[in-house]
Amino acid sequence: MIRHKFMWPWMIAAIGFVALVAAAGFRATPGALVEPLHREFGWSNGTIGFAMSVNLALYGVTAPFAAALMERFGVRKVTAGAMSLIALGSGLTVFMTASWQLVMLWGVMVGLGAGAISLGFVATIGTRWFVKQQGLVTGLLSAGGATGSLVFLPLVAKLSEAPGGWRTAAIVVAVVAFATVPLVLFFFREHPADVGIPPYGADEIVPPPPAVNNAARLAIDGLKSAARTKAFWFLAMAFAICGATSNGLVNTHFIPAAHDHGMPTVTAAGLLALIGIFDLIGTVLSGWLSDRYDSRILLLAYYALRGVSLLILPQLFSEEVTGFMLVFVIFYGLDFIATVPPTVALCREYFGMSAPIVFGWIFAAHQLGAAFAATAAGLTRDGFGSYAPAWYVAGALSIAAAIMSVTMKRPAPETTLLREPAAV
Repeated sequence: MIRHKFMWPWMIAAIGFVALVAAAGFRATPGALVEPLHREFGWSNGTIGFAMSVNLALYGVTAPFAAALMERFGVRKVTAGAMSLIALGSGLTVFMTASWQLVMLWGVMVGLGAGAISLGFVATIGTRWFVKQQGLVTGLLSAGGATGSLVFLPLVAKLSEAPGGWRTAAIVVAVVAFATVPLVLFFFREHPADVGIPPYGADEIVPPPPAVNNAARLAIDGLKSAARTKAFWFLAMAFAICGATSNGLVNTHFIPAAHDHGMPTVTAAGLLALIGIFDLIGTVLSGWLSDRYDSRILLLAYYALRGVSLLILPQLFSEEVTGFMLVFVIFYGLDFIATVPPTVALCREYFGMSAPIVFGWIFAAHQLGAAFAATAAGLTRDGFGSYAPAWYVAGALSIAAAIMSVTMKRPAPETTLLREPAAV
């Protein structure tokens, strides 16, 4: 019984990790296809960046509703459906001939699918299955999402240069996406009570909450309640800057920015993959730290260090990989989404068991910031012939996020809001 009790939570976390790696990798694939699409169709960086912005925006806005849908229909069904949508959106791109089709397929379909398996999914698993080690599990799962989006890039870049070009990469993405569906359908479980065990670190079995009838209303009510607090707005604004400076800028435009300085696309994609590897280390470490230290101080350090690194980055680009660029890659990788575990921890402090849905809205702000940055950076490149202004603005915004994070006050236990999700 003891072995059974400890096995299930970690197995569920492992399945979640695989799904997050896959979904994030598929969503980020267009970052390696900017140059191939530009060469074949003549679309500008701004046009392709707009399709990515739609993807990033829907990826974020979907998250709170996906968390509510998981309460209504179950995590397993929502996750399997989302992976199928990603596969369909990726596979159909081989037939596209116009930029609006890129927007609909990679922007809308893949954005919606990936949004259902995002950091709201992370918060759901952490909250349902773990009482102890929540920060560590959140770090592991968050790292899976970010690492997948970066580690896939060299493979996609290589496939895009092989016979068949970027279409081969799109087909491979679709096949792998469909392959993950059976794993989720056959092995995932909704609640610890479903297998007769308490959450990890608890002594009593927690009955599943009553099913909700209106997922959209549950998501909206969660936003209304959270929006009455200063903590929500501070977390949302800081996380919007996090999204703008990570997914929106680095994830989307690092490869073309490096290519502007003569670096081969595959080499630049390899650097992003290396960022992903160090992100895995940094985010897991951040989760461990968030179980032990003040999350506000952690966010202060993470955002401030990110700002400094982005201000230096424009001077590091060159035709070859230099030692200074490797230092940036390692440093930035450790910090890439280390902000997630302390942000989730603060959501739990302020919003209790409603944290998954509230964090879904905060994550929506993250992705709206990313969407804005993806388009703005592309337009900056088209207008100025350089990405440098975008890097400088991102650095300054990161320092502003550091200041916002440390100004939040800890909630008193008796004033913590939204301790239980409302039945709808």
